[in-house]
Amino acid sequence: MKATFHYRHSMVNDEKKAADVFSVFPRFLETPGLIEQDFRLLFGEGTADKVLEKWPTSLKSKVIKESHGLVPTTELLDLLRNAELAAEAENGWDSDMSAILLLLHLLPPSAQGRKRPSKMSASQAVDHLIRFLKVGTSVQQHLDKITHRTQPYLLGQGSIQSSIHPFFIVIDNYAIPCKATCSVGALDELFKTHYVFGTSYSAPLTNLLIYLFI
Repeated sequence: MKATFHYRHSMVNDEKKAADVFSVFPRFLETPGLIEQDFRLLFGEGTADKVLEKWPTSLKSKVIKESHGLVPTTELLDLLRNAELAAEAENGWDSDMSAILLLLHLLPPSAQGRKRPSKMSASQAVDHLIRFLKVGTSVQQHLDKITHRTQPYLLGQGSIQSSIHPFFIVIDNYAIPCKATCSVGALDELFKTHYVFGTSYSAPLTNLLIYLFI
């Protein structure tokens, strides 16, 4: 895969060939870690781990602190409770994903184009970031139900939302297995996917991704 990196990079930047990248390089669909590899080949080692290093030491606590100043809706209070929880939550997302979703409330989605002047709510934007499948539910069935093209998003599978493993990145009706086993690592891979495969951010996530990664 390293040897074919430059050819693959030229493919994803060619509109006529980009859609064929997974049929030419099916290893993406079965080998975790290849997105990380290609991202490092694109940008070098220095930019690869910034968020993974900053999140536990400063970013997460800052997000939680700022979220206490928001209007306390039921959804927001649930996210705050889980974000501050050291143990596994019985209901809702794990601590890191809850804090990440708090960012959607702190950095609301932008207006969706000229024909849609109203802003999407933070709650509606969650589906553009992550979706959950119970253990035993077929990932392929989830992919088969996709009827329109969407930007890449995370798909988490587990017994409950706060205990997800594995994570996948869904892109063009394909599910790429994540190497990461935690929410922040999976989000990091999702961000890098946009650059490895030449896709744009989902509009509702633009503010969040720019804040965390740019």
